[in-house]
Amino acid sequence: MRHRIACLRLNGLIFQDRTTLNTDYNLFMGNESSKARNRRTAEGYFDRIFVGAGIDIGCGPDPVTPDCVRWDIQQGDAQYLQGVADAAFDWVYSSHCLEHLVEPYEAVRRWWEVLKPGGKLLIVVPDEDLYEQGHWPSRFNGDHKWTFTIDKDSSWSPRSINLVNLIATLPNRKCFWIRTLDSGYDYSGGVWDRTLGPAEAQIEVLLEKQMPAPTAT
Repeated sequence: MRHRIACLRLNGLIFQDRTTLNTDYNLFMGNESSKARNRRTAEGYFDRIFVGAGIDIGCGPDPVTPDCVRWDIQQGDAQYLQGVADAAFDWVYSSHCLEHLVEPYEAVRRWWEVLKPGGKLLIVVPDEDLYEQGHWPSRFNGDHKWTFTIDKDSSWSPRSINLVNLIATLPNRKCFWIRTLDSGYDYSGGVWDRTLGPAEAQIEVLLEKQMPAPTAT
C-alpha cells in the first residue's frame, strides 16, 4: 500500500497530488506500521512480541522498531531473504509486503525458516473487502498481485488467498490470532481508499514457532 497513484480520492474529493492533503494525512499515508504504533503500544506488542533480534521485511522508511534489521528491495527479494541464516531472529515482522510478492506461500515458508523456535511471526496484509472493496485489479495499488481474507468459501477476487490455508502449511505453529483491524475505518459507503488517513484496513496474523515434537524411539 506504500505506492500511491498521483490522483488521490479522500471522502469523495479528488486531490491531484499529496501536497494538497493536510499534514495529518501526509503523515499516515503508506506508513502502516506508524499508524498502528499507538494501538500496539497499548496492547503490549513491544513488550511481548518485538523482543530480541528482529527483522522487518518490506519496511521501506517505516520500520516497526528502530533497532530491527530492515529488509526492503535494496537488500534483495523478500520472497527468498537470500543470505539470511535459518533461525536467525526472535521475531519476524512484515506489513503490507506479501501482497506484492509473486509466491506468497513460498515467502511465508522462508520467513518461517529464519525464525528461531519460540519466536513470533507477525504478518499484516490488506483485507480484500476493506481495501480492494470488490475490485480487481486493485484501484489503489497497481502492484498488488494478491488479495487476502481470513477464511471464505468463495471470494469475488480471482487472486484471493485464505490466510487460514496459508498458515496451515507451516510446521510446529501456534496461532495466537488472525484478526481484522479496522480502527478508524469509514463504513459510510462508496469506493475510495480509506487508508489514505489514519484508518486501518488490514488483517493481522500472529504465530509462534514451537519446538518440534520429540520423535518416538
